[in-house]
Amino acid sequence: MKTNLFIAFEGIDGCGKSTQVKLLTESLKNAGHRVYSTYEPTDSPIGSVIRNIFKHRIEADHRTIAGLFVADRLDHLLNKTNGILKKIEEGFTVVTDRYYFSSYAYHGTHMSLDWVIEANSMAAELLKPDLNIYIDISPEVSMKRLGKGRNSMELYETSENLINVRAKYEEAMELLKFKENIFKTDGNRSPELIASDIWKEVSQIAATIKG
Repeated sequence: MKTNLFIAFEGIDGCGKSTQVKLLTESLKNAGHRVYSTYEPTDSPIGSVIRNIFKHRIEADHRTIAGLFVADRLDHLLNKTNGILKKIEEGFTVVTDRYYFSSYAYHGTHMSLDWVIEANSMAAELLKPDLNIYIDISPEVSMKRLGKGRNSMELYETSENLINVRAKYEEAMELLKFKENIFKTDGNRSPELIASDIWKEVSQIAATIKG
């Protein structure tokens, strides 16, 4: 019987995903889970190319970037050394900072959302999250947070783009609400309050799976 979970965090830049991944990882470990936390883009060679594009070191078309994410995500799942599927099979609960909803939102802003969903269909067939956690903040809050202690912004980190990405997240979640388990939480509150709400939701999912 499956007792471990696969959980994906989503949201626009600056929403606090990284903080919540750490807090949830700690709570899961305290509850007895073996936890593997990860992120996208990965630190693989494909992920490295993506990060260089984000930092404006390499120029690439949005369609190329979307394709690179598909490849990076499949390697993230299928890698024989540290792939998500391998970790799941080993009994780890896996928590990832971004998964395919990020592609739906960020790439669906620049091309057909249907195409992006179809391009990522193999990843969805291989492994759907037991829970997609969407942390919602406004683009204004995002830009304010991103501007602290930063000298430059990455490729998608503009106010106009983040407005569009947030809207595309909402569109994708509405489109797939009957196919995906999605939990939306208000990211404008304190990290502790957000973490508490997330833990309640995760605990319910864990109880359902064990039951």
